[in-house]
Amino acid sequence: MRHELRVYDDAASLSRAAADYLIASVGPEGGDLAWALSGGTTPRATWSLIAGRRARWERLTLYQVDERVAPAGDPARNLIDLHELARATGARVAPMPVEDPDLGVAATRYGDALPATLDLVHLGLGADGHCASLVPDDPVLGVTDRPVAVTAPYQGHRRMTLTYPALARARQLVWLVAGADKRDALARLLDADPATPAGRVEANASLVLADQAAAGPVRGSRP
Repeated sequence: MRHELRVYDDAASLSRAAADYLIASVGPEGGDLAWALSGGTTPRATWSLIAGRRARWERLTLYQVDERVAPAGDPARNLIDLHELARATGARVAPMPVEDPDLGVAATRYGDALPATLDLVHLGLGADGHCASLVPDDPVLGVTDRPVAVTAPYQGHRRMTLTYPALARARQLVWLVAGADKRDALARLLDADPATPAGRVEANASLVLADQAAAGPVRGSRP
Protein backbone atom coordinates (compact mmCIF):
# COMPACT_ATOMS: atom_id res chain seq x y z
CA MET A 1 0.00 0.00 0.00
CA ARG A 2 1.25 3.49 -0.81
CA HIS A 3 1.31 6.10 1.95
CA GLU A 4 1.38 9.87 1.49
CA LEU A 5 4.07 11.29 3.78
CA ARG A 6 4.16 14.86 5.06
CA VAL A 7 7.09 15.93 7.24
CA TYR A 8 7.15 18.80 9.75
CA ASP A 9 10.01 20.47 11.55
CA ASP A 10 9.12 19.35 15.05
CA ALA A 11 6.43 17.79 17.22
CA ALA A 12 4.68 21.12 17.80
CA SER A 13 4.26 21.88 14.10
CA LEU A 14 3.19 18.27 13.54
CA SER A 15 0.44 18.67 16.15
CA ARG A 16 -0.80 21.90 14.58
CA ALA A 17 -0.90 20.33 11.12
CA ALA A 18 -2.73 17.28 12.43
CA ALA A 19 -5.30 19.47 14.20
CA ASP A 20 -5.87 21.49 11.03
CA TYR A 21 -6.30 18.33 8.97
CA LEU A 22 -8.76 16.72 11.37
CA ILE A 23 -10.85 19.86 11.74
CA ALA A 24 -11.03 20.20 7.95
CA SER A 25 -12.12 16.56 7.78
CA VAL A 26 -15.26 17.38 9.77
CA GLY A 27 -16.31 19.78 7.03
CA PRO A 28 -19.15 22.31 7.04
CA GLU A 29 -21.74 20.05 5.42
CA GLY A 30 -22.89 16.45 5.35
CA GLY A 31 -24.24 13.78 7.64
CA ASP A 32 -22.84 11.90 10.60
CA LEU A 33 -19.17 10.94 10.76
CA ALA A 34 -17.48 8.02 12.50
CA TRP A 35 -13.86 8.31 13.57
CA ALA A 36 -11.71 5.88 15.54
CA LEU A 37 -8.90 7.40 17.59
CA SER A 38 -5.84 5.87 19.20
CA GLY A 39 -4.39 6.78 22.58
CA GLY A 40 -0.82 7.65 23.47
CA THR A 41 1.27 10.71 24.22
CA THR A 42 1.88 11.89 20.64
CA PRO A 43 -1.74 12.87 19.83
CA ARG A 44 -2.51 14.64 23.13
CA ALA A 45 -1.20 17.97 21.91
CA THR A 46 -3.35 17.58 18.80
CA TRP A 47 -6.47 16.87 20.87
CA SER A 48 -5.85 20.00 22.97
CA LEU A 49 -5.56 22.13 19.82
CA ILE A 50 -8.75 20.62 18.38
CA ALA A 51 -10.66 21.32 21.58
CA GLY A 52 -10.37 25.06 21.12
CA ARG A 53 -11.53 25.16 17.49
CA ARG A 54 -15.01 25.40 16.02
CA ALA A 55 -16.38 22.70 13.78
CA ARG A 56 -19.59 20.74 13.39
CA TRP A 57 -18.58 18.38 16.17
CA GLU A 58 -22.18 17.28 16.71
CA ARG A 59 -21.80 15.22 13.52
CA LEU A 60 -19.03 13.13 15.02
CA THR A 61 -18.96 9.85 16.93
CA LEU A 62 -15.59 8.85 18.34
CA TYR A 63 -14.84 5.13 18.48
CA GLN A 64 -11.72 3.64 20.02
CA VAL A 65 -8.96 2.02 17.99
CA ASP A 66 -7.80 0.13 21.06
CA GLU A 67 -8.08 0.08 24.82
CA ARG A 68 -6.26 -1.53 27.73
CA VAL A 69 -8.21 -3.98 29.84
CA ALA A 70 -8.23 -1.98 33.06
CA PRO A 71 -10.84 -0.61 35.50
CA ALA A 72 -12.76 2.58 34.81
CA GLY A 73 -10.68 5.61 35.72
CA ASP A 74 -7.39 3.76 35.53
CA PRO A 75 -4.78 6.21 34.16
CA ALA A 76 -3.71 3.57 31.63
CA ARG A 77 -7.07 3.86 29.85
CA ASN A 78 -7.12 5.65 26.49
CA LEU A 79 -10.74 6.56 27.18
CA ILE A 80 -9.68 9.34 29.54
CA ASP A 81 -8.27 11.41 26.67
CA LEU A 82 -11.28 10.65 24.48
CA HIS A 83 -13.74 11.80 27.13
CA GLU A 84 -11.82 15.04 27.58
CA LEU A 85 -11.92 15.65 23.83
CA ALA A 86 -15.64 14.88 23.72
CA ARG A 87 -16.38 17.25 26.61
CA ALA A 88 -14.49 20.04 24.85
CA THR A 89 -16.12 19.54 21.46
CA GLY A 90 -19.53 17.95 22.02
CA ALA A 91 -18.69 14.87 19.95
CA ARG A 92 -20.14 11.54 21.05
CA VAL A 93 -17.98 8.69 22.40
CA ALA A 94 -18.49 4.96 21.90
CA PRO A 95 -16.13 3.33 24.45
CA MET A 96 -14.75 -0.16 24.13
CA PRO A 97 -16.38 -2.40 26.79
CA VAL A 98 -13.15 -3.60 28.39
CA GLU A 99 -14.75 -3.87 31.84
CA ASP A 100 -17.01 -6.69 30.67
CA PRO A 101 -15.95 -9.99 32.29
CA ASP A 102 -16.48 -11.83 29.00
CA LEU A 103 -14.05 -9.94 26.79
CA GLY A 104 -14.62 -12.10 23.73
CA VAL A 105 -18.35 -11.44 23.73
CA ALA A 106 -17.73 -7.76 24.46
CA ALA A 107 -15.34 -7.47 21.52
CA THR A 108 -17.92 -9.05 19.22
CA ARG A 109 -20.57 -6.63 20.48
CA TYR A 110 -18.32 -3.64 19.84
CA GLY A 111 -17.48 -4.92 16.39
CA ASP A 112 -21.18 -5.32 15.60
CA ALA A 113 -21.78 -1.70 16.66
CA LEU A 114 -19.07 -0.29 14.39
CA PRO A 115 -20.24 1.36 11.18
CA ALA A 116 -19.59 -0.68 8.07
CA THR A 117 -17.00 1.94 7.12
CA LEU A 118 -15.14 4.29 9.45
CA ASP A 119 -14.67 7.70 7.88
CA LEU A 120 -11.28 8.26 9.53
CA VAL A 121 -8.97 6.18 11.70
CA HIS A 122 -6.08 7.78 13.56
CA LEU A 123 -3.12 5.50 14.25
CA GLY A 124 0.11 5.92 16.16
CA LEU A 125 3.26 3.91 15.59
CA GLY A 126 5.35 2.15 18.22
CA ALA A 127 9.11 1.83 18.06
CA ASP A 128 8.54 -1.93 17.78
CA GLY A 129 6.36 -1.43 14.70
CA HIS A 130 3.00 -1.90 16.39
CA CYS A 131 -0.08 0.14 15.62
CA ALA A 132 -3.45 0.05 17.37
CA SER A 133 -2.79 -2.94 19.65
CA LEU A 134 -1.56 -5.04 16.75
CA VAL A 135 1.74 -5.95 18.35
CA PRO A 136 4.55 -8.23 17.18
CA ASP A 137 3.88 -11.97 17.47
CA ASP A 138 0.39 -11.60 18.97
CA PRO A 139 -2.20 -14.11 17.71
CA VAL A 140 -4.58 -11.22 16.98
CA LEU A 141 -2.45 -10.40 13.92
CA GLY A 142 -3.98 -13.43 12.26
CA VAL A 143 -7.60 -12.46 12.92
CA THR A 144 -9.37 -11.98 9.59
CA ASP A 145 -13.00 -12.82 10.40
CA ARG A 146 -13.99 -10.02 12.80
CA PRO A 147 -13.30 -6.30 13.22
CA VAL A 148 -12.48 -6.30 16.94
CA ALA A 149 -10.45 -8.78 18.98
CA VAL A 150 -8.63 -9.12 22.31
CA THR A 151 -4.87 -9.49 22.54
CA ALA A 152 -2.60 -11.46 24.79
CA PRO A 153 -0.91 -9.44 27.56
CA TYR A 154 1.38 -6.69 26.24
CA GLN A 155 3.29 -4.31 28.51
CA GLY A 156 1.18 -5.37 31.48
CA HIS A 157 -2.30 -5.36 29.92
CA ARG A 158 -4.48 -7.28 27.54
CA ARG A 159 -6.08 -4.96 25.01
CA MET A 160 -9.16 -4.76 22.87
CA THR A 161 -8.25 -3.60 19.38
CA LEU A 162 -9.49 -3.03 15.88
CA THR A 163 -8.13 -5.73 13.59
CA TYR A 164 -6.65 -5.51 10.10
CA PRO A 165 -10.06 -6.03 8.42
CA ALA A 166 -11.55 -3.05 10.31
CA LEU A 167 -8.62 -0.82 9.34
CA ALA A 168 -8.88 -1.94 5.71
CA ARG A 169 -12.48 -0.69 5.58
CA ALA A 170 -11.57 2.85 6.70
CA ARG A 171 -11.98 5.62 4.15
CA GLN A 172 -8.87 7.37 5.48
CA LEU A 173 -6.02 6.41 7.78
CA VAL A 174 -4.08 9.23 9.44
CA TRP A 175 -0.84 8.31 11.20
CA LEU A 176 0.89 10.64 13.68
CA VAL A 177 4.55 9.73 14.18
CA ALA A 178 7.03 11.72 16.27
CA GLY A 179 10.50 11.10 17.66
CA ALA A 180 13.81 9.66 16.54
CA ASP A 181 12.99 6.36 18.25
CA LYS A 182 10.29 5.80 15.61
CA ARG A 183 12.62 6.26 12.62
CA ASP A 184 13.18 2.58 11.87
CA ALA A 185 9.52 1.73 12.43
CA LEU A 186 8.43 4.56 10.11
CA ALA A 187 10.80 3.40 7.38
CA ARG A 188 9.34 -0.10 7.64
CA LEU A 189 5.79 1.27 7.52
CA LEU A 190 6.51 3.27 4.38
CA ASP A 191 8.14 0.23 2.78
CA ALA A 192 5.11 -1.92 3.71
CA ASP A 193 7.45 -4.34 5.48
CA PRO A 194 5.29 -7.34 6.47
CA ALA A 195 7.76 -8.22 9.22
CA THR A 196 6.23 -5.42 11.32
CA PRO A 197 2.53 -5.17 12.25
CA ALA A 198 2.18 -1.64 10.87
CA GLY A 199 3.68 -2.68 7.57
CA ARG A 200 0.82 -5.12 7.01
CA VAL A 201 -1.96 -2.52 7.28
CA GLU A 202 -4.07 -2.00 4.17
CA ALA A 203 -6.58 0.81 3.61
CA ASN A 204 -8.24 2.91 0.92
CA ALA A 205 -6.04 5.93 1.68
CA SER A 206 -3.20 6.47 4.12
CA LEU A 207 -1.67 9.79 5.20
CA VAL A 208 1.42 9.79 7.42
CA LEU A 209 2.17 13.00 9.33
CA ALA A 210 5.65 12.84 10.88
CA ASP A 211 8.16 15.15 12.46
CA GLN A 212 11.66 15.44 11.04
CA ALA A 213 13.14 13.41 13.88
CA ALA A 214 11.03 10.41 12.88
CA ALA A 215 11.36 10.89 9.13
CA GLY A 216 15.15 11.25 9.13
CA PRO A 217 17.29 13.24 6.75
CA VAL A 218 16.15 11.61 3.50
CA ARG A 219 12.50 10.61 3.76
CA GLY A 220 9.57 12.81 3.01
CA SER A 221 8.49 16.08 1.53
CA ARG A 222 7.22 19.14 3.30
CA PRO A 223 3.63 20.25 2.72
